[in-house]
Amino acid sequence: MLILSSTVVVILPSLVSSSDLTIKINSSLAISRKNLSHSTLSPSPLHQEVKMSKQVQARRLEGIDKNPWVEFVKLANENEAVNLGQGFPDFAPPEFSTEAFKQAVSGDFMLNQYTRGFGYPPLVKILAQFFGKLLEQDLDPLKNVLVTVGAYGALFYSFQALVDEGDEVILIEPYFDCYEPMTKMAGGCPVFVPLRPPPAHDGRLMSSGDWQLDPAELASKFTPRTKAIVINSPNNPLGKVYSRAELELIANLCKKHDVLCFSDEVYQWLVYDEEKHISIASLPGMWERTLTIGSAGKTFSVTGWKVGWVLGPDYLLKHLRTVHQNCLYHCPTQLQEAVSSSFERELRFFGQPESYFVQLHKDIQKKRDHMVNSLLTIGMTPVVPQGTYFLIADISTFKKKMPHLPGSEGEAYDSRFIKWMIKNKGLAAIPVSVFYSSQQKQHLDHYIRFCFIKNDSTFKAMDDKLQQWKKELEA
Repeated sequence: MLILSSTVVVILPSLVSSSDLTIKINSSLAISRKNLSHSTLSPSPLHQEVKMSKQVQARRLEGIDKNPWVEFVKLANENEAVNLGQGFPDFAPPEFSTEAFKQAVSGDFMLNQYTRGFGYPPLVKILAQFFGKLLEQDLDPLKNVLVTVGAYGALFYSFQALVDEGDEVILIEPYFDCYEPMTKMAGGCPVFVPLRPPPAHDGRLMSSGDWQLDPAELASKFTPRTKAIVINSPNNPLGKVYSRAELELIANLCKKHDVLCFSDEVYQWLVYDEEKHISIASLPGMWERTLTIGSAGKTFSVTGWKVGWVLGPDYLLKHLRTVHQNCLYHCPTQLQEAVSSSFERELRFFGQPESYFVQLHKDIQKKRDHMVNSLLTIGMTPVVPQGTYFLIADISTFKKKMPHLPGSEGEAYDSRFIKWMIKNKGLAAIPVSVFYSSQQKQHLDHYIRFCFIKNDSTFKAMDDKLQQWKKELEA
């Protein structure tokens, strides 16, 4: 039986020829379209919303349904704004990576099939070899490496496998926005501690490194209920690269209170101004309690590939493998082969001028400096990032001049400002308040985040918009 809106056609295959069937279906479709054009046509029962007497969604989803990326990307697209909000490159990845992917697709036909569930053997082998040198650990590819669907997957597994009902998880503000809902979905309780900006900066541009943890405040957050702390270095959205002294402060507290560390290090190759990324797992006594998370998307500028990994001791990773085998079980084989090939190439050229990791951060630092100078022309005050491909800019000048921008009740100023900027200036960014807890949002609503890993044409479009804005301000 075919049900077409309010028209029902009963088809008896033994009595209807194929030509008659086509005519009947086409006629019925035409009638249905005609009927649909009348406003008096009542909706089909198939399209009526069904409501259950029981609560449909699980309680663990309460309060975490809104996603800032969906709202602001949609608004940017509707207004054809220059998208400086989303964190992805809009230029080609390195040729050696795309060629490796082409070869994986067109070469060995068995790469179309399942591979080892916990990671394609050549990939886990090269990851163990590559990061073992950096962490000064002899990594077992089969026990100390797990391949996941992006760093998101690695984070999700970490929370699901190791955070239990009532466990406290320390999140350092500002934090990437998925940390809080992932903590809550696992039944944990997020505990927040902020990186604090200096009170004054003598007229010079502030660096992300100027934002510091208060040692006493951080120490006060550790309790007998603390299960883990999440660190993100370099930090999104701030761009802060934690110093060795800061990491040692965190490490000593973790060891003192027997706390795990989830270390999100997806931007480790994007550090500037001679800064050095240090993995907290490389510090004395920290390998045994740290999960180190990485991403091929950020490493090789292929964010759509969604290949990530987590490194750690077997006694922790075995629990993440349990979640993985009962969740996704497997990551795309061909993409894992391409990432494996890319790391093999980088290992050969590690530290040399030919290395993509050496070239990338130099190129992106120029883009960072370009954006900093461009934003200064209209009165925004950027915080110069030490790493990542994001920067935050202070919009206090605009908040003083136009404090009452339209928006929903309780909406943070930075969110209202960005909506105004998208609609009136054709530029899109992300409000920094989304990277803070509800208690802190209103206090940090005078910063917005921009992404500067963009191609020259995007920068030209940005500069054109900013120059027009500058003329309007000077008029």
